[in-house]
Amino acid sequence: MKKLTLLVVVLSLGCLSWAGSGRQDATDRLNNAATVLHEIMQAPDNGIPEEVLENARCVAVVPHLMKGGFIIGAEHGKGVATCRTAKGWSAPAFITVSGGSVGFQIGIEGVDLVMIIQNEKGMQRLLSSDFKLGADASAAAGPVGRHASAGTSWKLDTEILTYSRAKGAFAGIAFDGASVRQDDDSTRAIYGKKITTRRALTGRVAAPRAAQSFLDAVRNAKAQAVAKAD
Repeated sequence: MKKLTLLVVVLSLGCLSWAGSGRQDATDRLNNAATVLHEIMQAPDNGIPEEVLENARCVAVVPHLMKGGFIIGAEHGKGVATCRTAKGWSAPAFITVSGGSVGFQIGIEGVDLVMIIQNEKGMQRLLSSDFKLGADASAAAGPVGRHASAGTSWKLDTEILTYSRAKGAFAGIAFDGASVRQDDDSTRAIYGKKITTRRALTGRVAAPRAAQSFLDAVRNAKAQAVAKAD
């Protein structure tokens, strides 16, 4: 009986430790995503244009997608996303990205991925919690700079614009083949229970305090773009 009690205590302590570690990892990801977006928008003459941000339905950031290698695969990349609602930007949804490739980039220590979901169709793909870029959802390299030309194709039927940053260099880049799914573990760690991507991104869940820096970065991104354009 004593051995059984000891086993229960050990398992309980292990679960508490995992929960604490999982919450810290998810919080760090939110803060890292905020830093990535803020630094991208601070870069002079280089960033996501005002026009793109103005029309964005959702914003997703995957900080430190991969470290090292010749062909950068998105294996086990983890990120966060938020969508516009009638009350502002939604509580974050946690996502994983896997299986894509951003081509040959030798010696890169880390790649940051930003996805701008442009329209309702793209938003519905994200809400589904499981889709593939370039197959289920059309994706294209996003325009970069102070302004995006109205005559270019970025405004057409493309559902998601993709950007990457590596060693400080930021550019729109094609990212076909990557699968985007809900990160259940991080969702439970932050919210304390399983919450669907749809519930989080449609404003049916209150944003946790840990998400404040990320949501502030998304809110401020357009203001930074406008300031650079003036």
